[in-house]
Amino acid sequence: MADRAALEELVRLQGEHVRGLKQQKASAEQIEEEVAKLLKLKAQLGHDEGKQKFVLKTPKGTRDYSPRQMAVREKVFDVIIRCFKRHGAEVIDTPVFELKETLTGKYGEDSKLIYDLKDQGGELLALRYDLTVPFARYLAMNKLTNIKRYHIAKVYRRDNPAMTRGRYREFYQCDFDIAGQFDPMIPDAECLKIMCEILSSLQIGNFLVKVNDRRILDGMFAVCGVPDSKFRTICSSVDKLDKVSWEEVKNEMVGEKGLAPEVADRIGDYVQQHGGVSLVEQLLQDPKLSQNKQALEGLGDLKLLFEYLTLFGIDDKISFDLSLARGLDYYTGVIYEAVLLQMPAQAGEEPLGVGSVAAGGRYDGLVGMFDPKGRKVPCVGLSIGVERIFSIVEQRLEALEEKVRTTETQVLVASAQKKLLEERLKLVSELWDAGIKAELLYKKNPKLLNQLQYCEDAGIPLVAIIGEQELKDGVVKLRSVTSREEVDVRREDLVEEIRRRTDQPPSIC
Repeated sequence: MADRAALEELVRLQGEHVRGLKQQKASAEQIEEEVAKLLKLKAQLGHDEGKQKFVLKTPKGTRDYSPRQMAVREKVFDVIIRCFKRHGAEVIDTPVFELKETLTGKYGEDSKLIYDLKDQGGELLALRYDLTVPFARYLAMNKLTNIKRYHIAKVYRRDNPAMTRGRYREFYQCDFDIAGQFDPMIPDAECLKIMCEILSSLQIGNFLVKVNDRRILDGMFAVCGVPDSKFRTICSSVDKLDKVSWEEVKNEMVGEKGLAPEVADRIGDYVQQHGGVSLVEQLLQDPKLSQNKQALEGLGDLKLLFEYLTLFGIDDKISFDLSLARGLDYYTGVIYEAVLLQMPAQAGEEPLGVGSVAAGGRYDGLVGMFDPKGRKVPCVGLSIGVERIFSIVEQRLEALEEKVRTTETQVLVASAQKKLLEERLKLVSELWDAGIKAELLYKKNPKLLNQLQYCEDAGIPLVAIIGEQELKDGVVKLRSVTSREEVDVRREDLVEEIRRRTDQPPSIC
């Protein structure tokens, strides 16, 4: 054992030496030589009596969900799904992996975050990066030109995770999209209405939805003198303005992407503006932008959009923000992003955005990329950032020390005396068959106090108690756990009484 401990220490020291060389950017030959020594030491170490040592952990950027966290998540999903259904959406599902060529070239600079899979029987595959590109592939493959759908599923990104801020490598997206040829801005306005309904229902704090249009951005880049070939990469830089200062973004544009400083300054004059419909009207009169056809179309549509948002009663939640860029390549028109607001420390200051919780936009050309004849299907949609919302709701519940029920059990079948297991089993079976959510303790002769304590701990509202006298009288003693009030209920009326007290509709099974 002493020899093994010495060898383990040598492995640890050699590992640190290799890491140090990498940090010092030593030559490849030197690193390779030291790695070879490390592997040789590890080979000598072998396995301890056939047992392989490994660390029990989830992969980087992933997490397990406890029953409490799952209960929170299900409630959030329920709010989102009810809203999607209220607006007439159907549900679809697609494979968790796609052909690599399906995903390639759709995400701009973010394409490097796609998880590639090993060659599986001649097909090059990748894990899906979002739900939008698979949806476009689904439309083209099934020759659909008209659908309103929602899709809730996991997606994968090889990103640097920030778990505390709800940023993961494996995470859920909740998408709602409208595909089809419709009159301008009506479906777009409904998507923004849905976004506001969901965020208001979840009660996670004040929020603001930033709105822009890719045509306005492209027109702005053109009039500022950005070369066509740099539109997408400069767009990606502008998209960082919600996280870093204008000076940092300008330095990236000029220093890393080769943009002329005076062009960057012209962009800065525009992208630092935000407001409402009055800003749209102001830009329609802008001597440069008003001469650009693309920008003019985008501004015209935004003016119309604000009219519909006013009718929907949500215009106070919307801000026209010229810095919003949404880095994904497939957007072609209106784009939007919802951010939570941190209330200002001083009166008169503007609220600060503390993170995106939903986003989306119009992508009229994506389906055409998959159609053999290039037929376009106009689409607009939104995606709710549920992982960030889960984190916020969990933190709020912890701060309030609020108890979260992790089961939906309505009643515990209990006995007050010994040798009544058979009767408990009969009664719980009757309740299950009637669609009642019921439990019993897995002991032959549990103490009544232990059964009542279980209900307290699990949040079960009712206890159905049977004893010898209740069996003779054909009744069950129904006890409220919170009030401790007890009533005798005829056995044949028990199901209806439990439903009445727990507001459960009759089972449709």
